[in-house]
Amino acid sequence: MPVSERQLAAFADTHAWRVPFDTGPRHLAGPGDGRHVTHGLAAAGWTRTSDPLSPEIVLTSPDHRHSLQFDPQSATAARWRLRAEPTDTDPGWYAEFGELVPAEVLSAVTDALVAPSTVDPRDPLVAADAASWLIDARGAASSPDATCRVERRPERNATVSWHVEAHEPGHGSRGLRLWHAWFDAQTPTRLVEAFVTALANPAPLQRGMFDRTAHGAMQKPSPLSPQHVVDAHTERLRALRARIRAARRRPQPETVKVPAPPPSPSASLRR
Repeated sequence: MPVSERQLAAFADTHAWRVPFDTGPRHLAGPGDGRHVTHGLAAAGWTRTSDPLSPEIVLTSPDHRHSLQFDPQSATAARWRLRAEPTDTDPGWYAEFGELVPAEVLSAVTDALVAPSTVDPRDPLVAADAASWLIDARGAASSPDATCRVERRPERNATVSWHVEAHEPGHGSRGLRLWHAWFDAQTPTRLVEAFVTALANPAPLQRGMFDRTAHGAMQKPSPLSPQHVVDAHTERLRALRARIRAARRRPQPETVKVPAPPPSPSASLRR
């Protein structure tokens, strides 16, 4: 279902009175507005399948294979859960995200899911390295302030899962954990790459003066106006819909049917 004018107006009303502040680094910028995620999925045709009166939100893809759950009352540290059910040709997979993961970073994952790029995915650590994060010999990347870490963890069958943690400044990886993200070994690499690319991007995120941020986040008045923030959101949804339409028009590879082999002589003798 497309995002309605009423929903866009509600987003605009929320941000109209918030003077935006450039906020960084991204891993300390706080959750922001979750509608960056939910509006993007709605623009891609996902629908709410949870109880409309429940604080829990479950959005499901048109083919019912993918779902995103937001549970503000979760008993665990995972507030967002993204799932794919297995098919005859593709495995299922699972990813989860903590409460303080910036919505703009999570929306990079959901955008990459609904509108895949035609470019082959890269190792997610390439994006971190390009943003001047420190890559160590164990296959992990640390932010310049040492408060966020992206780690590749070996799993069975020569596969790897990805774990991301952000901690309060001042104690490195031993500080209080602010949030985490985890991608299981079957999660498509392009989704992990999208997350790390958005997370390591040095460009600030826009937050209001009283928005929730982590201790240590740096803020300064933004050259953007509230209307700029609203217009950027609307334009992103328009561009996302255009990418999805283009992907649907893209020719799909033809399936070549291989003829069944002729029966063996021994099989003929057994008839």
